[in-house]
Amino acid sequence: MKRREDLTTPRQRRRIGVHYDPDAFGQFSESIARFIGTARFLIYQSVFCVAWVAWNVLGPASWQFDEWQFVGLTLLLSLQAAYAAPLILLAQNRQEQRDRTTTDNDRLVVERTQADTEFLAREIASVRLSLADVATTGEMGEHLDRLTEAIEAMTARLDEIETNRQKAE
Repeated sequence: MKRREDLTTPRQRRRIGVHYDPDAFGQFSESIARFIGTARFLIYQSVFCVAWVAWNVLGPASWQFDEWQFVGLTLLLSLQAAYAAPLILLAQNRQEQRDRTTTDNDRLVVERTQADTEFLAREIASVRLSLADVATTGEMGEHLDRLTEAIEAMTARLDEIETNRQKAE
């Protein structure tokens, strides 16, 4: 049975032999988008356009190469815009993907931090409950003062009893 007659597996489209690394192309497009978005690029483009117009308006007729209302300049600017727009969109998509990844990572960190905070809050509450049963220094001092007073009272009473017994003898 020929491959064309075999219907058990779907056919795959044949691709033209152009293979590229999407990540490398994305980095290339981001570098172009970063350059296009700078004041330096605007200055370069403005200088280029002014030079083009000046050359074709002020230059000798034999040197002018864009005599028909700057059709060549318009074509070059349109070509630049036609390539710049998709490159900028590709760079924005990659940035959006990075932002989404960063947001997901931030969300995971926040969840872990919240869980750790809740755990620590529970631990602090249990330590507070445990410490509530422990006597403080002030309480111990009060107990010692009462015991001291009780011992002094008993000592005074014993002295009094002994004095009374010695008198009775």
